[in-house]
Amino acid sequence: MVDMSGSNAAASAHHSATKRPGGRSARVQSAVYAAVGQLVGSGQRDTMTIPEVADLAGVNPSSIYRRWGSIETLLGEVAVAALTQGEALPDTGVLDRDLDEWSRIIAADIGRPKRRAYLRAMVFARNDVVEECPCWEIRREQAEEMIRRAVGRGDSAPSVRQVLDHVIAPLYHHAVFGLALDDSYAERLVADVMSMTTSR
Repeated sequence: MVDMSGSNAAASAHHSATKRPGGRSARVQSAVYAAVGQLVGSGQRDTMTIPEVADLAGVNPSSIYRRWGSIETLLGEVAVAALTQGEALPDTGVLDRDLDEWSRIIAADIGRPKRRAYLRAMVFARNDVVEECPCWEIRREQAEEMIRRAVGRGDSAPSVRQVLDHVIAPLYHHAVFGLALDDSYAERLVADVMSMTTSR
């Protein structure tokens, strides 16, 4: 089953299918998400097809094709829903503490076996360079918010791009390749990026 707890509402701004449908549409989405989760969990993330998802979900394949279009789009959407959390951003009043807590939360989440599986599924689904990755855009918005607060306090801060490149990217890299993810690694990344701070 897909662990959908805490799915980030911000994802709806980046992917139409993350809107919360009602009635039958919601039941179809839930069944399809669960089927994808089951197939990913059983090691079929690289080979699953829309007919297989439809059969497991108990829906007509045409419903999936009409709504998602391709297995790549479906995989990407489920991964976004599973990998972006709805927890409140840390707000300690100090940027490095905010980033420490944020990076530890992300590391703990994407380091879990199911999360790693979804990340790999999403990566596998990418055949070409994409203009936008919803997971990345959500993390960008979160980084922007924390940095905006810091700048508003008159604090020095790294750029959003530096946070993404030197904290978020390494965390996701470690998750995809099965490398260790723990609090100390996350905090070390934050310490590195905070050394890049510039006065505002």
